[in-house]
Amino acid sequence: MSAPNHSTVSYDVFVIIGIPGLKELHVWISIPFCLMYLVAVLGNDLLICVVAVECSLHEPMYVFLSMLAFWDLVLSTSMVPKALSIFWLDNVDISFGGCVIQLFFMHFAFVMEPGILLAMAFHRYMAICYPLRYTTILSHGVTGKIGGVVVFRSFATIFPIVFLVKCLPFCQTNIIAHTFCEHMGLAKLACADITINIWYGISVPLLSVMLDMVTIVISYGLILRAVFRLSSHNAQMKVLSTCGAHVCVILMFYLPGIFTVIAQRFSPKIPKHVHILLANLYVLVPPMMNPIIYGVKTKRICEQVTLVFSPKVKCC
Repeated sequence: MSAPNHSTVSYDVFVIIGIPGLKELHVWISIPFCLMYLVAVLGNDLLICVVAVECSLHEPMYVFLSMLAFWDLVLSTSMVPKALSIFWLDNVDISFGGCVIQLFFMHFAFVMEPGILLAMAFHRYMAICYPLRYTTILSHGVTGKIGGVVVFRSFATIFPIVFLVKCLPFCQTNIIAHTFCEHMGLAKLACADITINIWYGISVPLLSVMLDMVTIVISYGLILRAVFRLSSHNAQMKVLSTCGAHVCVILMFYLPGIFTVIAQRFSPKIPKHVHILLANLYVLVPPMMNPIIYGVKTKRICEQVTLVFSPKVKCC
C-alpha cells in the first residue's frame, strides 16, 4: 500500500482549545489572568510614562528599565487577549498568519528580556566597579547602541523561526492544545520532518537566554567582589540595596522558566494542563511583578510615582 499523500491538504485556520481538561473552569481561570494582565498593563505603562516625562530619569538604567517594561507589555499582550477571548467567548479559531505573528512576538519578547537584563547588569557593573569613568563610557549614544544591539540580536535570533514554520505542511490536525501559539507546539502538528525546528528550538534558549544568564551571574560576581572590598559597611549596604531590585527581577524571569523546563523534562507524569498553566503564569507573572518591584525598591521611581497619586507621600 502506498503512503498517504498529504500534499493536497493544508490548514489555513487553527483551533486553540485553551487548557485541556479544564474547559468548565475557563471562566474562573480567566479572572486571575485578567487581573494580572491589567496590573501588568497599568504598571508598565505608568513606569514608561514616568521615565519618559521625568528628565532626571533620562539615564541609562532607567532607559533600559523602560525598554524592559515595553517588552513586558509585548510579551503579555501577545498572549493574554487571545486567551481571554477563548475563555470568555469561545473564540478558538486563529488564522495561520495570526498564529505565526503571535509566536514571533512572544519568542521575540522572550529573547529580548534577558538581553535587556544583561544590559542592566552591565550598567550596574560599570557604575559600581568604574564609578569615575561610568558617565563617560555609558553616554546616551552608547546606551542607544546597546539597546539597538539587543533588539537586532533578538530579531535575528527569532526571525528564522517564521521561515521554519511557514515551510511546514500542516495536514494531520489543526487543533492546538494550548492557550497560545508557540514554535514547537505548532511544529509538532506538521506532517513533515521537524528536526531543524527541534534543534533550533533548543539552540535559541541555550545560546541566547542561558548565555545571558551566565554573563549576568559573572557580572554580579564581579560586582560583589567590588562591594566587599569597600571599607565602609554603610557603603556596602547602600550599593547592595541599589542592586536589589535588579536581582529580584532577574530571579523573577529565570526561576519560573527553569522550574517550567525542569517540570517538563523530568516530570513527564505531570498533567498537560499543569504545564500549560505554568507556561501562562510564566508569561504573566514577570510582566506584572517587574514594575511593582522597581516601584518599591527604586527610590527615584517610587518618588515620581507617588507624586502622581499623592504629593504628600514620601518614599523610604
